[in-house]
Amino acid sequence: MKLKDLISDIHILHTEGDLEVEITHLTLDSRTAGLGSMFFAVRGAKIDGHNFIDEVITHGGVAVVCEDIPENTYEGVTYIKVSKVNDVVGLMASAFFGHPSLNLNIVGVTGTNGKTTIATMLFDLFEKLGEKVGLISTVENKIGSNIIPTSHTTPNALLLQEYFHKMVEAGCKYVFMEVSSHAVDQGRINGTTFKGAIFTNLTQDHLDYHKTMEHYAEAKKSFFSRLSPEAFAITNIDDPRGLWMTNDSKAVIKTYGENQGDFAFTLVDSSSLGMKIRINDSLLSSMLVGKFNAYNLTAIFASAVLLGKPIENILGVLGNLTGARGRMEKIIGPTGKIGIVDYSHTPDALKNALETINGFKSNHKIITVFGAGGDRDKTKRPIMGEIAEKLSDFVVVTTDNPRSEDPQKIIEDIISGISDSKTRTKVVSDRDEAIKAAVDMARSGDIIFVAGKGHEDYQDVNGVKTHFSDKEVLRKYL
Repeated sequence: MKLKDLISDIHILHTEGDLEVEITHLTLDSRTAGLGSMFFAVRGAKIDGHNFIDEVITHGGVAVVCEDIPENTYEGVTYIKVSKVNDVVGLMASAFFGHPSLNLNIVGVTGTNGKTTIATMLFDLFEKLGEKVGLISTVENKIGSNIIPTSHTTPNALLLQEYFHKMVEAGCKYVFMEVSSHAVDQGRINGTTFKGAIFTNLTQDHLDYHKTMEHYAEAKKSFFSRLSPEAFAITNIDDPRGLWMTNDSKAVIKTYGENQGDFAFTLVDSSSLGMKIRINDSLLSSMLVGKFNAYNLTAIFASAVLLGKPIENILGVLGNLTGARGRMEKIIGPTGKIGIVDYSHTPDALKNALETINGFKSNHKIITVFGAGGDRDKTKRPIMGEIAEKLSDFVVVTTDNPRSEDPQKIIEDIISGISDSKTRTKVVSDRDEAIKAAVDMARSGDIIFVAGKGHEDYQDVNGVKTHFSDKEVLRKYL
């Protein structure tokens, strides 16, 4: 494709070189550059792509998109100067891959909690309704039955458009994807046309990146602001920011909530085995537990209805779906001890999960095992410690993914929120040993709740990832 055809939709400050040059490959990584490559010199928090322009050219790169054209330019190389490279990557990638999102019904799910469950269950629902579907999620990416491992909630802008292109080639009609606040802020979804968007809730998370809740909220809101009048937006009316989130969106706005909204649910019955909810005039039985999942199910139901699926077909399939991996997954040991693994790594998610477990624990105890991620929002650590202590009978504080931080310092931050850190709390730094300690102290019927990592099968310590699965360890000791 000629370079001039890739830049028709972007605002350019200056160009140097031939716009008729043929582009055969796009890259954000200088190490993958080759003959015919165009390189996006992104300025990141730690690495500046401008420092790798020479390397790209020596590997055969023929075009560079940058914020500053180098003093020493190369003959035969075209330089495109823009105000912010991140903003144009998705637009140019979309053009390169033939604007694939225009041929797909893409529904994006954003919010602090519930994104993975909603996106995954929408994928499963539509697949069982006979559709060819794509999925972009924290757990995994899917193109039909083809599974692609994932490392980010939302892929980078180049990869995202490439996935959409492959989904079109594979015959997919629908795509359900998580849209993180980082993805919106960093322009990863630029160039994508959405058929619909769902807002779940907004609670504290990612303040290491956004700094304030206001900036975090604005990132989410801007996702809805870019929707077209042909799209729909489904928002949680019970969340304090639910209506605000869509107040300047051009999309068709629909609301959902408990006993209110366009899609109003009522919790009819709830137990450890599942629940029954009434959504408007429809009764849905589900194996999922907890009121937070009643919200998730209602959002899924609303989205499927707005995408034109018959209500009776939706109800017939949705009630049999089990949810996403690592979300309130139950493991029962031969002696009757119950293990539950969940991804809850925010205060609100931890609170929701523990309140749900308290609802069906009967006379048995809840032993919670959790830590907190390093290089992330530190202010939520004592809050989560307080929540775990309040809603558990015993707490085992351990490591999560410490990354580059001192694990002991992270644990101290958590402990600072626990008032009774001696009689009902135990610190076991090694996560494997922490889970073992919880299982050992449990009796038949007690619940060992392991929170924070969910589906993850690794532990990140000082940038080195080693295999670690909460589910595998829990099964081993149960």
